[in-house]
Amino acid sequence: VHGNVNEWNDKTAEITGFSKEEAFSKPLVSTFIVPSLRQSVQEVMGNALKGNETSNYELEFRTKSNEIRYLLVNATTRRDPENNIVGVVGVAQDVTEAAKHDRAVAAMANELRKLIDNANAPIFGIDVHGNVNECNDKT
Repeated sequence: VHGNVNEWNDKTAEITGFSKEEAFSKPLVSTFIVPSLRQSVQEVMGNALKGNETSNYELEFRTKSNEIRYLLVNATTRRDPENNIVGVVGVAQDVTEAAKHDRAVAAMANELRKLIDNANAPIFGIDVHGNVNECNDKT
């Protein structure tokens, strides 16, 4: 087992921009996974090759047009009829839009926190009982 692509369905081709013919027999990790995640993805694949499957692993996949797509992947052990491990099956869901939204919300929350913390005036929040539950350094 070498980690080369041996299955590539139409949806994968649509998401990535690579046809089945372009992807087939290429090493999955070094060809399609962003460098910063290659070791981690290799570990997930290695675990699946030992029978230890991984669910809901988010990875960044580089498309043919050099775009990053965020995929939520389940890495499942592939077995032959005699139950011998012969590879890994990856089932993925494209979560790019949700991931972009989550990152934008987190960035906005971080900016608001900085604005509150660095404001030149006291800023505070109170709960429904009238208790202060948030304040900046000027308060």
